[in-house]
Parts: sequence; structure tokens; C-alpha cells
Amino acid sequence: MVTVSTVNVNGVRAAAPKGLRAWLAATAADVVCLQETRALPEEIPEGLTDGWFVSYAPCETAKGRNGVAVLTRQPPEGVRVGFGAAEFEGSGRYLEVDLPGLTVASLYLPGGAVGTPRQEEKQRFLAQFAPYLHERREKAAAEDREVLVCGDWNIAPAEADIRNWRGNLKNAGFLPEERAWLAALFAAGWVDVVRALHPGVEGPYSWWSVRGRAFDNNVGWRIDHQVATPGLGARALTAAVERAPSHGERWSDHAPVTVGYGPGA
Repeated sequence: MVTVSTVNVNGVRAAAPKGLRAWLAATAADVVCLQETRALPEEIPEGLTDGWFVSYAPCETAKGRNGVAVLTRQPPEGVRVGFGAAEFEGSGRYLEVDLPGLTVASLYLPGGAVGTPRQEEKQRFLAQFAPYLHERREKAAAEDREVLVCGDWNIAPAEADIRNWRGNLKNAGFLPEERAWLAALFAAGWVDVVRALHPGVEGPYSWWSVRGRAFDNNVGWRIDHQVATPGLGARALTAAVERAPSHGERWSDHAPVTVGYGPGA
């Protein structure tokens, strides 16, 4: 059994004293993927990652932005930053770690905003990331290796993945072209693990706006995904969103998404 958690921490320095430190110390996960750490390596709170092997890709192009990490219980066999797109090198948006028979990636896909350069950036990212994922899957199959891409994908795949979908049809994260891009990945064989284990239900949501009473009323989005190659996807046994008991106990606007995978053949 291998348990993998992923969470956008919305700033590791802010999240640590609010509950991230306690969560990391208590989790039974074998691998934890973090996104939007917003810190350089020397700015990570002291002792936060004690007991973990840390692979980190901070944002080198804008201080206090982005940043992804993969925490593992065993030392990684290999670490790679980025996916070969020159524009996004050093942006702290993608990191891969090799473990025995498994590659785990932490992804922080651009959020976008319709009608702005941010959306144009997101579209460029999507255009370059899809071919990489297809190549990665083919290479993994040739190496008898599974791949798991965890993180904040900033796209809700379908109506069941966003409470107020009618009001967001023209908003970033739920645009038809974004959902079509994600659907094409799934059609090509990548597996949306949480949806596969929770078919035909709303959510489970992983992000709630800090405005109003979105969290209390569970008006959320499912944008934090674990996307696996078919062999690993078939081994997924349990999937849950670790939603905080109350708004006041949240340490991020996202919640950890945790999946348990059974052993391979």
C-alpha cells in the first residue's frame, strides 16, 4: 500500500503555524506533494519537514510566488524540475521525483483569468504540457514504470466538480476549452483517480473561496487532482479529501487530497 497526499498550501510560511506543521507530523502518507509554497528553500519554516526527504522547485522568476515540492519517506532515485518548456523553467510549477517503479510529480498549473495575460499564459502552458504528458506516459510504459501527477490543476473537469457550475461557464477553471483539454488527457488513458473512485457524485470538492460562507456551505471546486497512468489508476483503493472540521481550523483555502494505492502485480 502506498498513500499519496497532495495539497496547495497557499503559502508554506503562513500555513505552517495554522496547522500544516501538525498535519505533516501526523499524516500516514508515504508521499506528500505541495503546491504554492511561495518560499525559497532557506525560507521554509525550521523543522517543518523533519523526517522527510524533500525535493523542491521554488519560483526563481518572481519572489513569493508559486513553488512546488515532493516529500518522500525514502530517498528519491531521481529528481527533475520542469517539463522542457523554456518559458516555464524556473517558475516553480512542475517537479518530478522517481521512486522504485513510480514517478510522482507535483504540479501547480497556472490559474488564469479570462481576458488577461494570465489566461494567455495558462493556454501556453496547456499547449506545451499535454504533449509532454503523452510522451511521459509512453516512456513510463516502456520502462515498466507508473506515473502520478498530483497537484492544483486549476481546472474543474465537469459539472459535478463545481457547485455553482452555471455561474462559472465563462470563468477560468471551468472554460469549455480548458475542460476539453483535460478530457483529452483522460481519453488518451490518464486516469482521474478521485473521480474513478467517486463516480456519479458532486465533488468531493478540494477548494473553497475565502469569501462569504463558501466553505461552510460547501460551495467548492474540485481542482486538486491525482492523475495516474492506467496501471496505477487501477490500483487506487481509497480516495478522500481531508476537509477541515470548520472554517476556523483551515490552514489553506485548499484541502489535502489523499489516495491509497494497492501493490502492483
